Amino acid sequence: MRIRKYDFDYGRRALMEKVVKGAGAAGVLGSLWPMIGNGADITKAYPDELTSIEMFTKGKIKTGDKITAANVEIVKDLLDPICYQQVKTMGRVINIVPTSKDPSVLFPHDYLQASLKNKGRAKLDDVGNVFTDDGSVWIGGLPFPEPKSGLEAAANITLSWGRHDFALYAIRDWDLGPDGEDAYQYDYMWAEQNVTGRLDGQIFGGRKDLLRNQNVWFTAPNDSKGSSFLSVWYADQRKYPDLYGYFPAFKRVRQFPTNQRFEPLAPGITFFLTDAWGAGDPMLTWGNYKIVSRGPHLAATSNNWLGGSRKNWEKQRHGGAKGKTFFETYMQLVPEVIVLEANPTGYPRAPVSKKVVYIDARNGQFCGYVTYDRRGALWKSFEPGMSQFKDGDVVFKEPNGYPAWSWVHVLSHDIQNNRMSLLNHINQATGGLKTTFSDPNGDAYNLYLTTQSLTRLGR
Repeated sequence: MRIRKYDFDYGRRALMEKVVKGAGAAGVLGSLWPMIGNGADITKAYPDELTSIEMFTKGKIKTGDKITAANVEIVKDLLDPICYQQVKTMGRVINIVPTSKDPSVLFPHDYLQASLKNKGRAKLDDVGNVFTDDGSVWIGGLPFPEPKSGLEAAANITLSWGRHDFALYAIRDWDLGPDGEDAYQYDYMWAEQNVTGRLDGQIFGGRKDLLRNQNVWFTAPNDSKGSSFLSVWYADQRKYPDLYGYFPAFKRVRQFPTNQRFEPLAPGITFFLTDAWGAGDPMLTWGNYKIVSRGPHLAATSNNWLGGSRKNWEKQRHGGAKGKTFFETYMQLVPEVIVLEANPTGYPRAPVSKKVVYIDARNGQFCGYVTYDRRGALWKSFEPGMSQFKDGDVVFKEPNGYPAWSWVHVLSHDIQNNRMSLLNHINQATGGLKTTFSDPNGDAYNLYLTTQSLTRLGR
């Protein structure tokens, strides 16, 4: 038992003082990253009330409980405003799990190792781009494990979305209308490949000027099958990605204007390219970054993969008017979350006036995201569930033999129109392609990430 040296609110006050002082090191009772490097119990960096939901709520909520409309007021300040409304008025239920003590469950293994190896080497140049301390492009891992500014926090979620050199996600998407019924259902594949900032120390194709290639293409239903959208990101975060699309009905690839990053990919879908990973646009096309607070938060950062016990990794649904609106979600008390605000300064016609991103200070990854419309009214949320892919004795492994880590589900809720998109990371989509975190034959680029591949995938 730890002898209490501080009053109950000490931890929260200390975290807010860090915002005022511009301090970057995560932790309250000690610096977090030395503990991560030593594989220590990372909850020791925080007072008890920031690592135990039972202590934080003075016994009113404990591990294993469910957050419902009957008790959500107790944890209102630990939820983003849309999540709170979902529980309070729409029948959403959230399961509470323990705060993670082991840092390895919050990262892909190789990404964590690169973050530890390269800690302290990332620098921002005069315009805000990230370079290594020797002037080269960023060499991989978390660039700013202890972000001192909003821009550094944004870099952590922008330079490597999925934290793998290559990832291919199979996705099943249900899009619900205001009546709570499924209006659309899609299967699609999402491919991400880092060109720079890679964990293997390479620069793919020698293209120092690029950051990533990313493609999404639909495999079902038949009227959407073959439609695809390819984004080519530049390393210079002031430059807009090149965006290409293919529609089978027209049988040609066309280039889209940048502002189409704020439009749905297909009818019924509520999320836009700009929403991806809480950092769907180059970070210097947004501005006025500021860390507005640090403090505890409830987030779905572990224990969310149930692939060992579910067909095709599909999750159960509940709540809403027809019992289909929300995925089962397992949240923990995250002791320190950075709340980041930014405005779309590079998009004069953007329908968004502000985004608020919730970032877990332990791994620098986003764990919540809400946007506001041009009037300043709350509009949408993009809430991820993250996890190691480990369900009891069943483990989905990466080629290195370690458990895979990734997003498991996303709830994208347009609260103004009450439309919900539910993205389930599945094992295999219609068409036969499966989720993978490797490119063993080195041919993923030609298969999925060129304009020529769009035509082939469209057929």
